[in-house]
This record gives sequence, structure tokens and C-alpha cells, in this order.
Amino acid sequence: MRVITGIARGRKLKTLEGEDVRPTTDMVKEAIFSIIQFDIEGSVILDLFCGSGQLGIEALSRGAKYCRFVDKSQASAECARENIAACGFKDECGITVSDSLDFLRGVRMTFDIALLDPPYRNGLIEKAMPLLESKMSDRGIVVCEHEKGLVLPDEYGKLKRSKTYRYGKIEVTVYRVPLPNEEEE
Repeated sequence: MRVITGIARGRKLKTLEGEDVRPTTDMVKEAIFSIIQFDIEGSVILDLFCGSGQLGIEALSRGAKYCRFVDKSQASAECARENIAACGFKDECGITVSDSLDFLRGVRMTFDIALLDPPYRNGLIEKAMPLLESKMSDRGIVVCEHEKGLVLPDEYGKLKRSKTYRYGKIEVTVYRVPLPNEEEE
């Protein structure tokens, strides 16, 4: 696992071992960042269910201003912390060890981009999205990585489904807050 591009390009990242760990493949990560590439510069990112932190680190490498990493696993948070330090991003981020839903209930921050890659088949996206919707900026984008075949609603409040992409057994659904001129269409 490595950082694909940006100022930390090529940096190898640690990952945790075990059956509960499913890092995003380089192919899917490349696809995600191709989708949001023009929205990253200067943005505030949420890497929810962060695991090793690779998605948030990729965003920081590509010019995001700040990333909040959240995972309920202390081991995941420590792995993310090591990867963040190795890439030189300690000053541009915060790490929270918390249940993701509890974090969303209590956080007062607003995010421009949220990256969700929860454990599959637990209904976590469906539970997180209603809580996340009010935490997104007026240019907000939410990227949800999930198992093939999961059908998510067309909208969660102000977040409207933009598109679902398929990559083998993985799907990526993108939600956006429509720009004022897009709402009229």
C-alpha cells in the first residue's frame, strides 16, 4: 500500500493484519481521487472508519488543508498515526478514537469531503449518512466505498447521490451538495 500522488507520492504505508481489515485497493483509491481531484485543494477532509489512514493521507498529499481521522480501533488509530508521521502530515490532521456514529453526533466541525470506507454488510453507511449530512459544507462531497449490490438512497437531506461506480466486487457511491444553479434543474 502506498501514496499514489502528491507531495508524499510513493511513500509506503503500513496496514493492519487480520480478517476485519480490508484496505482500499490502489485501483479503487485511484478511481476515488480521480472523481474528486478538482475538489481536494484546500479542503477539510473527514476520513471516517479510517483504518490505516490511507484515504485521508492521499487527500493531504494532494493538497487538502486538514483531515480528521476517526476509527473506533486503537490499533487502527495507532497505525494511522504512524503513517501520518511517516508522510509528514502531523500538523495537518487530528486523530479521534471513537465509534464513528458517536463522533458524528458530537462533532462541531464542518467538512468539505468525507471519505467513508466502513466494514461491509453492517449498515454503517446507512446509519452514518443522516448524521453526516448536517456536518457537510455547502460544497460538500461524500464518497462511500461499499460492497457491490448495496443500493443507497438517492439523497440524505441536502446530499444528493451523484453517481455510483463499479470496480469488480466494490462500488463507490458519491453524494454532493448541489450548487445553487444545479438545484433548479
